[in-house]
Amino acid sequence: MQNDLIHIMTESFEGHAQETENGVEYWLARDVQHLLGYTKWGNFLNVTSKAKTACELSEHTISNHFADVGKMVELGSGSQREISDIMLTRYACYLIAQNGDPAKQEIAFAQTYFAMQTRKAELIEQRLLETERIVARKKLTDTEKELSDIIYEQSGGNQNFALIRSKGDRALFGKNTKAMKAQWRVPDNRPLADFAPTIILKAKDFATEITIHNAREQNMDSEKQISGEHVTNNQAVRQIKIQMA
Repeated sequence: MQNDLIHIMTESFEGHAQETENGVEYWLARDVQHLLGYTKWGNFLNVTSKAKTACELSEHTISNHFADVGKMVELGSGSQREISDIMLTRYACYLIAQNGDPAKQEIAFAQTYFAMQTRKAELIEQRLLETERIVARKKLTDTEKELSDIIYEQSGGNQNFALIRSKGDRALFGKNTKAMKAQWRVPDNRPLADFAPTIILKAKDFATEITIHNAREQNMDSEKQISGEHVTNNQAVRQIKIQMA
């Protein structure tokens, strides 16, 4: 399909989008019927029926995506008559396209268009998740540096910081760092946190923040004290994680 035709069809489809008073995006089925090349309403309803079945099978509530409405149309005599119509969400339009006749150029376009839209949404979501993880990793690095500084300032040395962090990991995961690296297939020369999911990074950061706070508030002046505090906090976070699972 030529790029200029795709552009025209895209603008036509998006141009028919409407919004409810609450800002919910929708299309009217009578408009979509013509956009997808169906001249007969009955034939289009057959496709819509298949789309509703697909919606139900995908465990979505049909009424959330297909809402029956009435629409007033002008008659030749100048009077008006109400005809049935359906408010469709973008997802409903996607399902209709998937169940339409691919021999129709308009349906072929719609199937390609929605596939591209879905992939674009997936890429955006993936990028957002990656960004969130990068931010969480940076935050943990900064928090762990702050803990290292606190240990040095209040105990006179932080040569055992790596061991303290490792004990915290064991308390959080229920396994030592070596076992977790094996589980996540982390190379020996890479930090465990580089491969941790975002939720784990935030959990580690939270436990470390509590350790920093309590070490300051209680004027802990030995590595042993701070290490014990860090283990306790990671154990508490582990229990929260277990309860949420």
